[in-house]
Amino acid sequence: MEKLAIDGGTSVRREKIFYGHQWIEEDDIEAVCDTLRSDYLTCGPKIEEMEYTLKMYTGAEYAVAVSNGTAALHCACIAAGIGAGDEVITTSITFAASANCVLYCGARPVFADINPKTYNIDPNSIRAHITKKTKAVIAVDFTGQSVQNREIREICDEYGLIFIEDAAHAIGTKYDGKQVGSLADMTCFSFHPVKTITGGEGGAVLTNSQELYTKLALARTHGITRDKNMMEDDFHEGSWCYEEITLGYNYRITDFQAALIVSQMKKLQKFAKRRKEIVKTYDEAFAALPEIIVQQEIPESDTCRHLYIIRLDLDKLVCTRREFYDAMSAENVQCQVHYIPVYWFPYYRHLGYKKGLCPQAEEIYKSIMSIPLYPKMTDQDVEDVVHAVNKVTANYKKI
Repeated sequence: MEKLAIDGGTSVRREKIFYGHQWIEEDDIEAVCDTLRSDYLTCGPKIEEMEYTLKMYTGAEYAVAVSNGTAALHCACIAAGIGAGDEVITTSITFAASANCVLYCGARPVFADINPKTYNIDPNSIRAHITKKTKAVIAVDFTGQSVQNREIREICDEYGLIFIEDAAHAIGTKYDGKQVGSLADMTCFSFHPVKTITGGEGGAVLTNSQELYTKLALARTHGITRDKNMMEDDFHEGSWCYEEITLGYNYRITDFQAALIVSQMKKLQKFAKRRKEIVKTYDEAFAALPEIIVQQEIPESDTCRHLYIIRLDLDKLVCTRREFYDAMSAENVQCQVHYIPVYWFPYYRHLGYKKGLCPQAEEIYKSIMSIPLYPKMTDQDVEDVVHAVNKVTANYKKI
């Protein structure tokens, strides 16, 4: 048995590898430079091109580019009319923005539990949490796997709820043969550097509703319009006139970020293919390890995986999750944990949320970690990660 690096042995790798990393090539850099040399730095043609590219890829009727994924979620909540006294059902195993966007609107997030095999929000738990105050559902495509769109759509239709899909992890994923982005009432994307496609930052909301699109566009830009059909005042002095017709925000994205996203979108198929290859290698390798549990997928989801999560069967190991995590780090394989249940945070605790709301989510959180997954990984990188997981498991498994 190989001695663990944390115990004085030789590490699997000489250089650290992290759980995620962007892949920027010369054509991406040139696309940004071309925009920096142009007349527009923001509110220019690249934003429109980015929106068009997203519409063409997903099949959605409308797209609104914004400054980041959190802004996308906030704009979606505004467009949905979420406000004081409303409740919005979401998951706790997600980044805080999936729930914070509800608080921004003065409403209350309600946390439904997850499916213990897929780690996505459980439609049965959604149904169990619906009250007269429920306005919407924000379902998160955790790790990139699509939520159970059909079941959630049926629930939302039955109760007259807005279906918002937080697809920050899921660009490139299909559900029942259709691209994520065209399925929910509104779908939110993120272009943070660890995501499949990046603009450094950036986000977008996609919808098939013209009414929602109009509200999203106003929310992005201060609630201001130059559209004469939307203006309320009859008298205008000249072409410079505009009106603020609702309260909005400055959630605009820059043209040079949009240029990078457009360039990256051309590589989405390549990126998705490589991610799937790595996931297949991991799945096959870890199938032989009873101490490691892998995330299961619903058959409807053709997944472009953003994260690869291993779950430790701690009953079969003599270590804690922290000890396994630290041992992996010593092998120069840097893992991460996605995510701490949102309502465990002090801010939510001060709002009255308590532990125990989502038993499945809390149990799964105790033993999960994300291992490296990104398309720029070489075959040797992937082999090193598998080697490290095998090595650490071998040293800590119960005999």
